[in-house]
Amino acid sequence: MSKRDYYEILEVTKSAGEAEIKKAYRKMAIKYHPDKNPGNNEAEENFKEAAEAYEVLSDPQKRQRYDQYGHAGVSGAGGGGYGMSMDDIFSNFGDIFGSAFGGFGSGFGSSTRRRRVNRGSNLRVKVKLTLEEIAAGVEKKIKVTKYVKCDECSGTGAKGGSSYSNCHTCHGSGQVTRVTNTFLGQMQTTSTCPTCGGEGQTIESKCMSCGGDGIVRGEEVITINIPAGVADGMQLSVSGKGNAGARSGINGDLIVLVGEIEHESLIRDGNNLIFDTYISFADAALGCNIDVPTLDGKARIKIDTGTQSGKVLRLKGKGIPHLESYGRGDLLININVWTPQKLSKEERAMMEKLASSQNFAPKPEKNHKGFFSRMKEVFG
Repeated sequence: MSKRDYYEILEVTKSAGEAEIKKAYRKMAIKYHPDKNPGNNEAEENFKEAAEAYEVLSDPQKRQRYDQYGHAGVSGAGGGGYGMSMDDIFSNFGDIFGSAFGGFGSGFGSSTRRRRVNRGSNLRVKVKLTLEEIAAGVEKKIKVTKYVKCDECSGTGAKGGSSYSNCHTCHGSGQVTRVTNTFLGQMQTTSTCPTCGGEGQTIESKCMSCGGDGIVRGEEVITINIPAGVADGMQLSVSGKGNAGARSGINGDLIVLVGEIEHESLIRDGNNLIFDTYISFADAALGCNIDVPTLDGKARIKIDTGTQSGKVLRLKGKGIPHLESYGRGDLLININVWTPQKLSKEERAMMEKLASSQNFAPKPEKNHKGFFSRMKEVFG
């Protein structure tokens, strides 16, 4: 099932500013919040959908990629559903709801503030693709070095047999409140607990392998499905394939930068491909058949009698597929008539004889009209 447009989900226009997007998300999140819709699976999906839309549109870089390439620019190809769990949403965006639901704890509707959940950092890799791979779409397997969950403690950071206990400083809330006296009266401030770093819990005995972090350096082979029609410089995001989060936290994302390998014969122009070919003066005058390269192999085309240098032939549908839509670009074949640079005596005499013929005299008016005709053919 295809995803809905993010602007449509939040009911904002594409020109909406940061404040308007944040306000729209808060409205949707409160409307579909699980506390207001207990047992309603559709509301829960709408809640996740709104969070995913806000995650993209609130990030300037992600929003730019989304505006340019659609969903393919901000998510790995082939992924279905919404990649954010409830833990992800409350961890990342819980502060946006304010006090509408009295804060969030380990379950919905809790009166205590939700403890901070560690999130791993994003990873960035560059994948170089040939034009053939770009045209067809491709699956790539890459090995990345990153932080992975510690096998010794299963990512908890606690030594075997050890357990977590509530932080003695914040008593499990992850925050500390201080009251100070000022000339205006008492002022109360709340900040992240310095002892547990906002997690609300401390480890009795740390894992020796990871030092209590729950993560270690390792390697992972990741499969990336790249859709047909991507462009050089485009970025794809593979959810949850970045660095692991400390102490059973949330994984970061893998950002894939697309690089395009230059083709030996074809030049890419958007979704169209351009091929420059050279034919002899005799072939241009008499007409001929030539083979031209395409991304699917060779194609034979006919050069009509009297073809002029600069004429552009078009092979429909032999270009690059349109990303996230139907159809393909075209292959444009630019015909160049090759002028010999050195002539033998016999060839020169033959050329001088031909030059005296009226058929070989240039006709400016026709050539002039032909130029605009060719431009119309190329640019529509």
